[in-house]
Amino acid sequence: MVKHEQELIFPPFRLYPFREQLWRETERVLLRPKTFAVLRYLVEHAGQVVTRSELLQAVWPDTYGAEGLPRECIHELRQLLGDGARAPRFIETVGRRQGYRWIAPLQSAPSVEQQELSGPWSLDSEHQNALLVGRETERARLHQWLAKALNGERQVVFVTGEPGIGKTTLVETFIAELGTMPSSPAPSSKSRAPIFVGQGQCIEHYGSGEAYLPILEALGRLCRQLEGARIVALLERHAPTWLVQMPALIDNAEFEALQRKVIGATRERMLRELADAVEVITAERPLVLILEDLHWSDYSTLDWLTMVARRREAARLLIIGTYRPADVIVGKHPLKAMKEELQQHGQCTEMALKGLSSTAVSQYLGQRFLLLSPTATEESQFLQLARVIHRNTEGNPLFMVNVVDELVAQGTIQAVDHCWQVLVRVEDIAVQVPESLRQLIERQIQRLSAEEQQMLEVASITGAEFSAAVVAAAIGSSIEQMEEQCEDLVRRGQFLHALGSETLPDGMVTARYGFLHALYQAALYERLSSARRVRLHRRIGESEEQRYGGRAGEMAAELALHFEWGQDSARAVQYHQQAAQTALQRSAYQEAIAHLTKGVDLLKTLPDTLERGQQELTLQHSLGLALSATKGYSALEVEKVYVRVRALCAQVGETPQLFFALQGLSLFHLVRGELETALDLVRRRLTLAQRLNDLTLLSEAHTAMARILFYRGEFTASREQAEQALALYDPQYHRLLISLYGQDTRLVCLSMKMWTLWNLGYPDQAIQEDQNVLALAQELAHPYSLTATLWNTSLLHQYRREGPATQRCAEAAMSLATQQGFSVWLALGTLLRGWALVEQGREEEGVTQMEQGWAAYQAVGTGLARSQFCVLLAEGYGKMRQAEKGLRMLAEALTLIGKNGERLSEAEVYRVKGELTLQQLPVQEKHRATKKRAKSKGCSPQSSRHNPH
Repeated sequence: MVKHEQELIFPPFRLYPFREQLWRETERVLLRPKTFAVLRYLVEHAGQVVTRSELLQAVWPDTYGAEGLPRECIHELRQLLGDGARAPRFIETVGRRQGYRWIAPLQSAPSVEQQELSGPWSLDSEHQNALLVGRETERARLHQWLAKALNGERQVVFVTGEPGIGKTTLVETFIAELGTMPSSPAPSSKSRAPIFVGQGQCIEHYGSGEAYLPILEALGRLCRQLEGARIVALLERHAPTWLVQMPALIDNAEFEALQRKVIGATRERMLRELADAVEVITAERPLVLILEDLHWSDYSTLDWLTMVARRREAARLLIIGTYRPADVIVGKHPLKAMKEELQQHGQCTEMALKGLSSTAVSQYLGQRFLLLSPTATEESQFLQLARVIHRNTEGNPLFMVNVVDELVAQGTIQAVDHCWQVLVRVEDIAVQVPESLRQLIERQIQRLSAEEQQMLEVASITGAEFSAAVVAAAIGSSIEQMEEQCEDLVRRGQFLHALGSETLPDGMVTARYGFLHALYQAALYERLSSARRVRLHRRIGESEEQRYGGRAGEMAAELALHFEWGQDSARAVQYHQQAAQTALQRSAYQEAIAHLTKGVDLLKTLPDTLERGQQELTLQHSLGLALSATKGYSALEVEKVYVRVRALCAQVGETPQLFFALQGLSLFHLVRGELETALDLVRRRLTLAQRLNDLTLLSEAHTAMARILFYRGEFTASREQAEQALALYDPQYHRLLISLYGQDTRLVCLSMKMWTLWNLGYPDQAIQEDQNVLALAQELAHPYSLTATLWNTSLLHQYRREGPATQRCAEAAMSLATQQGFSVWLALGTLLRGWALVEQGREEEGVTQMEQGWAAYQAVGTGLARSQFCVLLAEGYGKMRQAEKGLRMLAEALTLIGKNGERLSEAEVYRVKGELTLQQLPVQEKHRATKKRAKSKGCSPQSSRHNPH
């Protein structure tokens, strides 16, 4: 009937080593498995000094980097036992030998009747084995997918189901079982090295969240786990754009070096880097990556997940994502479409969890109440009870557990004469069960004290997880009092589970807790009136803002939410803007656009002042850059933003905000090939910089002026502007602008000087300047600037008609553009590589590549230098004896020149037009034209060689 086991008593506690249970009188004390193992080892060696190395060997065998874990477990034990290091009753610290000793007297008792364990209890996330009844098939399938992953066949699995169906419980049990899995499935392998496990949680932000949040959380946990230093090293080598997002993992010098290395990184580079790094990690050890609650995921995380699922390279990788299908459908989340597309190509698998069967519910009751050898009466009672519970809960595990908790709390199920019994008619129990889990949770809340209800309601404002310090600040009580209340609920197994501790920016150490399930948090949040929600959101936002101080930007997305829901629009706008900047640094444009759009909308609720106009100008400028990156410069959305920017420019005064808005606006028109409009805007920027007497702004204005004048064919004026900009160049300041505008200002100016020297007739000086620029770009190691410089060098070789050199440099630029995701430079590199192939006699292949490059260049919406590339393609058609096609390209080039004033390639257009026109003439007329041309040059036809440059 009951489970007999030796018990060890040290009042008021009782320890059951076999069952791995600790009880304080009638309440069960929940411990993590490793913490329980430490307690059991100390008790088994009572009175002896147990060194930390001995604990490591006993509890964490063959584990590298676990030196701090014994101290952490001892700290947790002392909290749960109510013990103190200075005046210990149970665990004594032995300083000299760096160890611990169990000092409490122990009493052993014979078998213990289950009657003594009659306190109500429920299971938290680390003690839910009983909930896994009926999930044997699902567990087996997870292990089958793991076996495939161990063989190098990457697996992406979605575990789906309604709230409370047991997704997290199933996944956590599977993770717990990984400790017994070999890292290689080969029968001859004796390796038992643990599998890397990374877990990340998507958070409900009721709006725009933080880009890549669950992935960054999973990476952070991996880097802090065993052999985490090795993962940090791999990230530094293969995914620096990700490691730089986690500065706490590296020292300041390394962080600064990484920042310089990743300036200007694109979204494509970030996605590719982590995909590559994951494959490198899995080559050393298998990796299981858990991403929970993807129905709240940011878009960037889904982009990365899609890329990883589609890659065909071998990887010992298993990704498990959990989500609620109903939330995805109602919220119109892109996860649904992404999952369906991957499924169509066999790149992911879905495992939908259903409710438990009546038999499984019966198994749960047997495990929970230790019905090892029930009598016929007991068995009949609990079988009937299982059917009633199943009928009322439809087999939802969370609902089932809460119903049983409720029945125990009401005394409907009690321990009588050393065994559990159902004390009322089973038929009457159905009446006692609420219709829904939320109603049942509400009953449980009402039984709490007023102080506990208040604490949990405030905690629900912060999210699924919270720190005691945040709740204490919102309520106005001490942190110690909050921790005591939370620990009491944890010990009782109600609502909360402990998540360890965290160190706040001010150095304070505080405990963290999480709700046992999102439904608990949602039920508590819904209890709050609208007015109280507003007050609490604002109060929490203010306390967090004050605590983080200068580091508040690290949690900008969260603060934006609190102030938005706290109806403090001014501060909400401020943090939406900061969150957008963080997203832009990660090339997470969708999240940046969402934050910036929300910021603009919230600004409309503020008084129409000059300050508001300046702030909107900053937001719209950033929004224009983000939209341009995602939709191209010719998109209607981009044009709409810059129309608004022009209107705001007419309203605000002459401020630095205006300068940078004009900078973005002029760049927008320049890339679209609208040189006259861009020139007018740059002149205004130059005048503004002169009035503000800001040398760095002057440098930027001169740089922009040099670029525009160059494309207009005004080479001398362009060179003068570039030299003025170089004279004002400030390395420290301009390095900050690289991430915003993509290129180093000094490199742009030197490149302008190089091209003006060439076009003014100084080829040797131009070649020397090009070598200087290339050396500087390689020294800076800034990917975008280096790609642009390699392409410039390739173009210089094309001007010199050097086919092999043109091809070599174009391919180098294309390789870097492919790695970094620079679509424009990839298109231009393809154009030049095609020209080089034509020049080397591979006309058909070369022209095909040039057409592909031209189509790609047009697709990105860029209008700049199109006439120049029309000339290149026209030449290729000429080599293919397709003069008519070439002339059509040149007609388009002349139209562009007349429209936008871009006269850089005007002379080349007419030269190639003459060549193609001559190609169309009959043979006799062509001979006469050749003689006439030779005569005009004062030489015979045989000695005439055209050198266009």
